[in-house]
Amino acid sequence: MTEKVEVRVHGVAGARAETILDHPVVVRVAGDRRAGFYRIRPGLEGRKDVPGITVEAYRWGDLTGGAPLLKLLTLLLLPFMLSNVAVWMRPAGPSRHGVLTAMCRLLAGTLTAAYALSMVSVAMDLVGYQCAARAYCTSDRPLLSWLGSLPHGVRIVLLAVLPFLAIRLIWWIGSRRARNMGDIHQPVTDGRAADGLSDPLFWDDDHLAGRLRWIHFAIATAIIDAGLVAGTMSPSPDNAALLLLGACGLLLLSCTALLIWGRLHHPATRRLVRALRLASIALTVLTLSYALVPRVAPLPHGNMPGIDGATAALATSQGLLLLGLAALTVRYRRRTRTETPPILLGMGTPALAAAAVIVAAAYSATFVYRAADLLDRGAIPNPVRAPLPGAPPLAPPAADWWAATAAVVGLLIAAAAMASSLLLTRRRRRRDAERIVRRDFPEVPPEARSRLVTVELAIARSQATEVFGPTLVALLLISSVGLGTIVLDLIGTGPTQLAAELSNDKSQAARIAAYLTDAGIYLIGAVVVGLVVFSVTVYRNPDKRGTLAALWDLGTFWPRTIHPFAPPSYGKRAVPELARRVTALTRRTGVVISGHSHGSVLAAAAVLRLPPEALGRVALLTHGCPLQRLYARVCPAYLGEHVLRDLGDRLDWRWRNLWRDTDSVGGPVFPAYHRADDPAGAVDIRIRDPRDLVPEPDDTVPPPIEGHQPYHNQKAFRDALRELAAQLG
Repeated sequence: MTEKVEVRVHGVAGARAETILDHPVVVRVAGDRRAGFYRIRPGLEGRKDVPGITVEAYRWGDLTGGAPLLKLLTLLLLPFMLSNVAVWMRPAGPSRHGVLTAMCRLLAGTLTAAYALSMVSVAMDLVGYQCAARAYCTSDRPLLSWLGSLPHGVRIVLLAVLPFLAIRLIWWIGSRRARNMGDIHQPVTDGRAADGLSDPLFWDDDHLAGRLRWIHFAIATAIIDAGLVAGTMSPSPDNAALLLLGACGLLLLSCTALLIWGRLHHPATRRLVRALRLASIALTVLTLSYALVPRVAPLPHGNMPGIDGATAALATSQGLLLLGLAALTVRYRRRTRTETPPILLGMGTPALAAAAVIVAAAYSATFVYRAADLLDRGAIPNPVRAPLPGAPPLAPPAADWWAATAAVVGLLIAAAAMASSLLLTRRRRRRDAERIVRRDFPEVPPEARSRLVTVELAIARSQATEVFGPTLVALLLISSVGLGTIVLDLIGTGPTQLAAELSNDKSQAARIAAYLTDAGIYLIGAVVVGLVVFSVTVYRNPDKRGTLAALWDLGTFWPRTIHPFAPPSYGKRAVPELARRVTALTRRTGVVISGHSHGSVLAAAAVLRLPPEALGRVALLTHGCPLQRLYARVCPAYLGEHVLRDLGDRLDWRWRNLWRDTDSVGGPVFPAYHRADDPAGAVDIRIRDPRDLVPEPDDTVPPPIEGHQPYHNQKAFRDALRELAAQLG
């Protein structure tokens, strides 16, 4: 009789094939070095844990790998990744082609515009418009002094190359990582968008990301071209300048219309995107030609014309979009009811979108202020700093002043929200842990009392995953701080000016506000630098690498349907590849797919993709599974209860899920189904952890607390595997 096959899928942060198979000698039987299927080398199998079952490991962890420099550069894409994930957290019910998706795409467009505008602020405004025109700023600086001798228009044109290169950099990072993942055949799009994970087109994001990429490139081009015109026009703008600025605005409106229209899969969109690409190239040629025409150079008193207004308008649009997303999400949440309460009160989409805006603002403010600090010879620019004779401080946009001030308030609110969440739920979590421990260990020997406390703490800590709902409040408060400054941004009023106007002692109030602004600048700069240092440290430490990799893997699972510069989805290859391999194996024998942690999500997505003729020979075994605890509560539209029920029906309920109370990630898949006539009630199998509080007869120490460790070495796993294999006939 042909042996059945267990296809074992690991979780996030990767694992070696030898570790997955518990054997030092393995051989790849399918796939490649980035993602492959491995078995123990023939002749070395030895005694099998479950007779009649051959174990095969699917190792996909290298899909998210790459060179260290490329991984570090990928941190630039963090705001784009957050905006891309936000739409997948929408409530169940409304079509994904609706207003909410359009608003998410518009918000993603503002992130690209903010990135381009920060590059324009540094290269064209701070360096070309302000610093190069002041002798004190360029003296004793060979890299800058030659710019002062160039005509004004030529100088701005040369420095405009840097923002274009910056856009090309984030384009290259995403494309390079996509090539590192390899490729797998995908269905050709038929002009429609996918509806769910079972749709064959769900993971096919090539056409959509390609078209979005050119739309976002046109947005960045319009921002840079407008900066070229504003930085080189005469103090009294001529008709040519006004026409070019109007053309830049028209290009932005065209991009906005395409993002709102949303039918980016439609074949007609290809012609529209091609026209948009040609228009952006033509507009760039015209603005470069205009900037190179000699004219009266402007007097650089303050910022480049229009950059304050553009920064404030961008903050305004982001604030309005966040409010709109919050309102729509509340409306959709009222239409749907789920038995399991959602994480973040079902407001994951606006919360993550707000996080994307906050991270992007931190990046921009840090970059602009650090550049201004360097050009100003080490003194952070602010209106109350005593300037050198003939050396007025460089002036970043007022919106960045507010971003720096809000950083202090925002970080304090976020920290207070997380701390209060843990403190306020501590007693309840300890009470629940005591109840679980009393049920598992009704009789505790005196020598095991300390061990009992350790187990209670482990269970209480594992429940902290569900108690960070107030973090949503923190994010909304941070966003409110930004919204409250929109009007002030529009009139160009910074924190120091506002403090001076509201206080009787104008100089003292302005000085205090300046100190707070400086603290905010240093704080957000330290956070950004700390993120980079943490990433490098974790990457160089194999024992800690999983912490960062796990978070990043969770964020890059979904296709790029919102922001084209987000890191590419490894699910695009992993899910179809796993489904194809399982389908091929079912032609010869039965297959049990066993997934640990995030591997269970990949396994479930692969099952939803299997053809009907393969489903009858497939069973599913999950352990440490976050499908219900995280994904169904965070992404209810795509992995909600209705999808999990559909998954069980497809398999004729050949599905077992192992979970522990000490696991901070995994949990039961159907905790609310306990009726005897409901097949979902037989899916979940709880495992007591630890096995005992005292050492076993043949051991010297008590059994360890397993937590989120893989389950395949435990007896319950082997029993469930044997049961599922028997159901396959």
